[in-house]
Amino acid sequence: MDFTTVLFYVFAAVMVLAGLSVITSKNPVHAALFLVLAFFNAAGIWMLLKAEFLAIVLVLVYVGAVMVLFLFVVMMLDINVDRMREGFWGYLPIASGIGALIVLEMAAVLWRGFLGTPDAPADAAVGHIGGTKQLGLLIYTKYIYGFEIAAAILLVAIIAAVALTLRKRKDSKAIDPGLAVRVKRNDRLRIVKMAAVDQKAIDAAAVAAAAAAAAPAGTNTKETP
Repeated sequence: MDFTTVLFYVFAAVMVLAGLSVITSKNPVHAALFLVLAFFNAAGIWMLLKAEFLAIVLVLVYVGAVMVLFLFVVMMLDINVDRMREGFWGYLPIASGIGALIVLEMAAVLWRGFLGTPDAPADAAVGHIGGTKQLGLLIYTKYIYGFEIAAAILLVAIIAAVALTLRKRKDSKAIDPGLAVRVKRNDRLRIVKMAAVDQKAIDAAAVAAAAAAAAPAGTNTKETP
């Protein structure tokens, strides 16, 4: 057993443990961090398969962007974990059936890959699965329709996420953009006319009031010309 095989088993074991911790962790923040750990180990397996581009994309996109958003959402929603876990055992049979079906499908795919087809022609792009040129040629030629459909689905998801946040709340201060655009000068500015004030008279009265306050009680102050 060479060093690469040992690394593969290490990455695979840590990724499986991290995946189990995601679904068994009681704290949503801890579950998201375990998912980040699973992504890092998956990127390590991609590196062992010489798919550097996929490994970098997995770390930059999922760990650097998606999981950060997940953490922000989890911390902002203030989820009641105890209430979410109510009725967990009621959904366990359905979840177990779906999980068993997924395991059988993956086993069928992997078993067919292990059997192999020695008579099939070798694909030149298999040895360069991590190259950006081969991925670009496949995405924008053979899989162009699937790529466009995925882009449209992501666009709809972004619009839906923005629409979900546009709800009226009592504790938030919102501005109507239509009213802000239609505002006029008289709505924001009011000119008031006031009589002129003699500043010298005000200063003299202030000095007299200060002198009266500073004089001892029972004495009369008299101004001398």
